Amino acid sequence: MGVTAPLMVGFATGCGDFWQAPTSTGGTTTCTTNCTTASSGNFYVLDAGTTPQLIGESFASGQLAGISGSPWVLQATPYAMAIEPTSGNFLAISTTSGVFAYPLTSGALGTGSVISTDQAYAIQVDATGSWLLEAIPGTGGVTVGAIPIDSTTGATNGTEQTVSFAVANASVQANRMAISGDNANIFISLGAGGTLIVPFNAGVTAGTNPLSTKATTIAVATAAGSALSVAVDPGTTPRLFYIGETLANSAGTSGGLRVFNYSSLTSTLTQATGSPLSSGGLAPNVILPIASGDYVYVANGQGTTATGNITGFSITAGTTTPITYTLATDTTTATGIQPLALAEDSTGTFVIEVGSLGSPYFDSFTFDTTTSGKLDPQVSSSTAASYTAIVAAP
Repeated sequence: MGVTAPLMVGFATGCGDFWQAPTSTGGTTTCTTNCTTASSGNFYVLDAGTTPQLIGESFASGQLAGISGSPWVLQATPYAMAIEPTSGNFLAISTTSGVFAYPLTSGALGTGSVISTDQAYAIQVDATGSWLLEAIPGTGGVTVGAIPIDSTTGATNGTEQTVSFAVANASVQANRMAISGDNANIFISLGAGGTLIVPFNAGVTAGTNPLSTKATTIAVATAAGSALSVAVDPGTTPRLFYIGETLANSAGTSGGLRVFNYSSLTSTLTQATGSPLSSGGLAPNVILPIASGDYVYVANGQGTTATGNITGFSITAGTTTPITYTLATDTTTATGIQPLALAEDSTGTFVIEVGSLGSPYFDSFTFDTTTSGKLDPQVSSSTAASYTAIVAAP
């Protein structure tokens, strides 16, 4: 039903947390080297600062351009967000006051509606746009919720279905949930509890639970480690899924990227050749497999004062059946302190990164035309903000 949702439409002024366009003052910069004149699809950045807000942007001729009405002020602290992945019809935001859906018209947010009152630390929308999926922290485990929704507006149109899983040492990581493009599996990062994989069936009849009661838990590679991030290859036939953990490199001293064959979920789990690899930093906070399938990027933190990075890994497919995949460390690009989110825009031109602990707080990159996988810096911002999540419209 339609309600007064925790969102006030209008441009916000007078607060240091608020977004500033790259041509303005306040520590923002414009591109000075390797600059592009390309344009992008829309993307949305979640700011969990003292005055929480949502910023809608795109690139127009290489410069940032705000979506009409952006930024939108949130009246509750946000945990996570997700966008309808096929047409970009609506955006869902999970907050301390519950989960809300906002229809999108020409990129601008409309009036929101309540999806649930759950305090979900992570959310996703399935590939049909018909289910909102939640990861809700619980004592000794996690509850996974599936809410039937309208695929155009995101408004709820049925009763939430839930399944609870007991997982030792589980700690649901904010904004760290993925769903495979074939709509068959949900992946949730649970910190020291490892990674939970829940089978899912979007095509069940009304009133039936689409969530399996039998889940797989992948324990952390090192007893003292923590599963911080998870991702799955884009598309309806995923090849690989990825887990980022602390202390998961071969020496057990730094962050690691674990890479698994997606098809092995139905048999014995197998890892790609070279897995686990050093993620490139202490904390592999977020993983981004790009649409081309050639690369996967990991955004790493190096503590609360050191510069973070985005490390790129090339992916090579074997020529025999069953197909094996080999990953190799390739490129490294500097970011601000503790990068927390990555997105590839819908045109496949830009990669955008945001973080919250140190400048730059916003980074954008294009793919180098000469060196495969290399990221060329574009517009960045040093204006202090508490950016925690980013999604790109399809």
